[in-house]
Amino acid sequence: MKHSTIALGLDAAEPRLIEEWMSAGHLPNLSRIRQEGIYGRLDNTVNYCGVPTEYSTTEPLWATFSTGCRANTLGYWDTVSYNPDNYEIVCDIVTSGYDYQEYPPFYALGEKYKVAVLDVPVTTLSAQINGPQILGWGGHYPYTVSASNPPELFPSIIEKYGKNPVLHNDNGLWWNPKYVTWIQEALKQSIDGHSAIARDLLQRDNWDLFLMVFGETHTVGHDLYNHSQADHPLYNHLSKNGTKPDPVLNIYKQVDTAIGEILAEAPQDANVVCFSAHGMAANFTDLLSMAVLPELLYRFHYGKAAIAPGKVGSTPGKIVTNPIRNSWPNEIWSQVYEPNPIKKLFRTWTHKKFLRGQKHGLLSPYSLLDEPIEQELAMGWMPSMWYSPLWPEMKAFALPAFTNGHLRINLKGRERDGVVEPSEYDALCAELTEILYDLRDGRNGNKVVKQVVKTRTTPLDNDPKLPDADLVILWQEPITDVVDSPRLGRVGPLTHCRAGGHKGQGFLLAKGPGISAGEDLPAGEAVDLAPTILNLMNAEIPEYLEGKALIKSVSSSTYSA
Repeated sequence: MKHSTIALGLDAAEPRLIEEWMSAGHLPNLSRIRQEGIYGRLDNTVNYCGVPTEYSTTEPLWATFSTGCRANTLGYWDTVSYNPDNYEIVCDIVTSGYDYQEYPPFYALGEKYKVAVLDVPVTTLSAQINGPQILGWGGHYPYTVSASNPPELFPSIIEKYGKNPVLHNDNGLWWNPKYVTWIQEALKQSIDGHSAIARDLLQRDNWDLFLMVFGETHTVGHDLYNHSQADHPLYNHLSKNGTKPDPVLNIYKQVDTAIGEILAEAPQDANVVCFSAHGMAANFTDLLSMAVLPELLYRFHYGKAAIAPGKVGSTPGKIVTNPIRNSWPNEIWSQVYEPNPIKKLFRTWTHKKFLRGQKHGLLSPYSLLDEPIEQELAMGWMPSMWYSPLWPEMKAFALPAFTNGHLRINLKGRERDGVVEPSEYDALCAELTEILYDLRDGRNGNKVVKQVVKTRTTPLDNDPKLPDADLVILWQEPITDVVDSPRLGRVGPLTHCRAGGHKGQGFLLAKGPGISAGEDLPAGEAVDLAPTILNLMNAEIPEYLEGKALIKSVSSSTYSA
């Protein structure tokens, strides 16, 4: 016997905010689910060399949700892949997701179950899903096709509900007032569309599983967290000391309203699951992974600074609150080291067309933006890629990465032009690890690195499921814009990147006929969501799933045929 289950994901919704805003009465529909059922946080881990380690990278966590397997089992660690044969990077916003060939989506249940899927990120169309699938209508860079099964469904959805205004467009600047205004209205349109499409699908049949994801919580967290939360150093400036409306709260409230509208169309006795695979906080990771780490490795090899040098221990300059460039990469490039103060002033204020070319061997972002041939360079906007012409001669370099820092050793026998002998590998990793643990926040003296993790037990281990990075760096909260190294000097202050960054904690809310109100949720992770949903459906749980069901299935007497 089967029981209808409605699973609604809130991409990157932060549990701290969910809890605060439920308690304050801002999210009545989520609060009702909590009162009638169960709630708990999820704390994600992944295994490096068999050691469970905190994990918060969004795309692999969505693949983990869909397969019930961790990144180390899938061999899917990131949307960015690196080729040691030519030092090149590959990343595509559609094709760089997991392929689901070895491990299919848990909801691909065949003819026995009727399943409807809407906008799950980092997934794929599957012939084993008995029901409509709509992917890539909306979402925050969902790393999946914009398509449907049956194929004619997607164009009919576009004709009826229009295109999603946010899709692939939510990459604006927190200091651009026009973008800040536009993205809030675009997110409202996106939420309204998601609600309408979901209700349309629910009216078509009584699904054994209806699964959809709101990507709007992800977008607003990345873009406007600093307009919303006081733990971000730009909050007082952007919010006028908290006197302006909270844009993140407003979007969460709109999503909560949409959830109420959707559940009004669901069977009254359905299981209801609301979840986020991970959360969002003040972005304490991106600036360090994208700009500071590659600069430190440049200094480690060449013994000089390329970007934003400063005096360790001195009082840093003020936080940048009014950037002058029209992109974050250009803001960072304006900090390229220039010992002549007059030339430095010229570089800071002169139009970019006068600033093309290389400096310190770096690949200028102005060339990337202005020269068509360079626009094909994957992730070329990210500061770590500016150092890529130098990778073949460096001992170690930073791969482009979101969230955690990714450090690659230029190893002989593996890299085309490797310079580090395998016998030197462990000693170099240890030296770099020591340098990283010595990093301090230039504003308060606190440690910047939480953990450095080695990903290989032997230097030339060629297991294709290993991550590209040899060392993974987990950064420490809170957010900073200036980093001091006793050995390599100061980097910063630098202009803050995206407002919000990923955190490893998600949440799970659920109610249903067999779920007792106030029941305690066992400690769980995103990997547990697949078996939990299958268990609520009374569907078979594949043996290869690595998680556990966090909620017991309802008794057979409550099932409907």
